[in-house]
Amino acid sequence: MLRMGVAAAVRFLKSEKGPTAVEYAVMLALIITVCWAGISAVGTATNSSFANPSLNNTLTGSSSS
Repeated sequence: MLRMGVAAAVRFLKSEKGPTAVEYAVMLALIITVCWAGISAVGTATNSSFANPSLNNTLTGSSSS
């Protein structure tokens, strides 16, 4: 039983599939992080644009005089 477990571990360590899966997971994590940062920056800029009172008055056609 122990020999089978050791043999499976040795096969896994010799296999190229394990490191490749880890590399893909790291790349996916980096892509998600970059996308999240970009979307967050765009959301912050959009929020500040819509929160601008002078822009809101221009868009709605009302004045706050």
